[in-house]
Amino acid sequence: MTLTVIPMLGIGEVNKGEDVASVLFPSLQEAGATEGDVLVVTHKIVSKAEGAVREIVGDPEAFKRALVEEQAVSIVRRRGDLIIAETKHGFVCANAGIDRSNTAGETVVLLPEDPDRSAHRIRLKLTQMLDMDLPVIISDTFGRPWRRGLTDVAIGVSGLTAVLDLRGTSDWSGKELDVTEIAVADELAAAADLVMGKADGIPAALIRGYGGPRGDGRGTDLVRPVDEDLFR
Repeated sequence: MTLTVIPMLGIGEVNKGEDVASVLFPSLQEAGATEGDVLVVTHKIVSKAEGAVREIVGDPEAFKRALVEEQAVSIVRRRGDLIIAETKHGFVCANAGIDRSNTAGETVVLLPEDPDRSAHRIRLKLTQMLDMDLPVIISDTFGRPWRRGLTDVAIGVSGLTAVLDLRGTSDWSGKELDVTEIAVADELAAAADLVMGKADGIPAALIRGYGGPRGDGRGTDLVRPVDEDLFR
């Protein structure tokens, strides 16, 4: 299998009230989007279009701390200025997903209200515009408990199996797999990030060649239940 990742160029700044699918459509046409492709969109443009942006008032650090506590359902850990919080979506991440990078002026961007719903809305609109079904992943940048560095993960999914459950199947040697679940939506999000970059102003990428199952997966499928989470 050959996987091709195509950056969506020329999109520019997205403002509140804009239709994300319409913003992406010309770039998808230029890239020759075809049946079987998967679209990965960074949450920043979705959040901006949905108005999930706040202006910083007063001291930036104090404002951020207060906003994190507002957006979090629980605080998992604190260390200095870093807060690891659980969001209302169930995600455990730094600063409840609040981000000042790639934002205009003195503003911060929040996570979308419902990333799965947002992904589904974009997919339905693009299905009409392109006359084909195009699975959509909304991504964000997360750290990982066992690993150094950051990577993009899927926080919203539509039209795609988010976690590929291989339990009960056999490996190449015939041994039965007992615990193997592949986070394919996260893997696709990370692959897309390789061509988007944090400073390149490229908020979306098209992945071609992924032959995994479609379906009704959700970003929340990737959240580990609390009773299985050794870090909480």
